[in-house]
Amino acid sequence: MEENFESLKVMVIDDSKTIRRTAETLLKKVGCNVITAVDGFDALAKIADNHPDIIFVDIMMPRLDGYQTCALIKNNSAFRATPVIMLSSKDGLFDKAKGRIVGSDQYLTKPFSKEELLGAIRAHVPQSGSVAGAAGA
Repeated sequence: MEENFESLKVMVIDDSKTIRRTAETLLKKVGCNVITAVDGFDALAKIADNHPDIIFVDIMMPRLDGYQTCALIKNNSAFRATPVIMLSSKDGLFDKAKGRIVGSDQYLTKPFSKEELLGAIRAHVPQSGSVAGAAGA
């Protein structure tokens, strides 16, 4: 069964052009609308404009790192519910714990596979197409 991630807005924040391009290619193949950003500052403006469904953010970036970026996203009431997946070339316990503290929803180690990327989207974005509204909020 071919999955449909049509019109799903996915943001990839990474200072590595290679990683951005790899993720973008994989995600576009399954129908995602991909927004890329080179660092946290670049991302914050684009998040406000695009309202992505899920955000993948690299930890090690100049200016504003992944932890700071994630914390800023999660501290904004408009984007608090947006899943943030941390990307890191280090598979350390400390990094994972720190990611949890700033509110990240998952942690992927680079290089990631297509399956890992799609698995993270599957796990955190309602796929039914009928996005449940804020019932009882």
